[in-house]
Amino acid sequence: MDILDLLQASPAWLVTATSLLGLIVGSFLNVVVHRLPRMLERAWKQECQAFLGLESSDTPEAAFSLVAPGSRCPHCGHGIRAHENIPILSYVFLQGRCAACGAGISIRYPAIEALTGIVSGVVAWQMGPTGAMLAALCLSWTLIALSAIDLEKQLLPDAITLPFLWLGLLLSLSGSFTDPRSSIIGAAVGYLSLWSVYQAFRLLTGKEGMGFGDFKLLALFGAWLGWQKLLPIILMASLVGAVVGTCMIAFLRHQRSAPIPFGPYLAAAGWIVMLWGDPILDAYLRFAGLAP
Repeated sequence: MDILDLLQASPAWLVTATSLLGLIVGSFLNVVVHRLPRMLERAWKQECQAFLGLESSDTPEAAFSLVAPGSRCPHCGHGIRAHENIPILSYVFLQGRCAACGAGISIRYPAIEALTGIVSGVVAWQMGPTGAMLAALCLSWTLIALSAIDLEKQLLPDAITLPFLWLGLLLSLSGSFTDPRSSIIGAAVGYLSLWSVYQAFRLLTGKEGMGFGDFKLLALFGAWLGWQKLLPIILMASLVGAVVGTCMIAFLRHQRSAPIPFGPYLAAAGWIVMLWGDPILDAYLRFAGLAP
């Protein structure tokens, strides 16, 4: 029996293997979360300088990507060695500190690794060894990266969101999650619904209530899951966002004028609906008295 046969025959092995893969992917997602916003900031700065006819102040040595240069301690520049980069375990063995200078390592790193491992295992357990599972894993990893970037930078990069929106439209051709008609309508309705709310809020208050990245993220879910799943996503994300925002203002003294990222709530709601959307939608329709 080869590995593929074992994974198909044993759900426990599939979940375990996928969770371990998720830990490794989570380590890479930490790199994406840390570097991609900085890469975008450098690119925007260079574009602005070119538009204004100014010379770039950055040298080729200052440029960096997701793969180079190697990871280093931001405090002392110590190069992270292989045994210091084992997901979760290295953080535990190093007691959350740099091996060279002893500076603290952010809890974000093991948290993202653990979350990615858990989420990957849940996807494997729920969907089984299918092509749809592989697509759902890729989307789940993407949502984790988007959420972490939005929490840290209040940014949902088009470089991540738009390719996965198009991927959702293409996947509808195979019927993995929805049909092409529902996917196309879902992408349009997902974007325009939040865009309309944004425009209405701006007209009434003169302020911007959310970013354009939120529109594109909901359009992504519409493309992947179809227009039928958008209402549960919006309701769930709005409810959780309102509760969390109220608690932050009441207990953590979060300023009312300070923005609260909406992307993580959308991402969490969309992921839940991706895995359990049909039972959730059926329960909502029965609750609303709309079920046949």
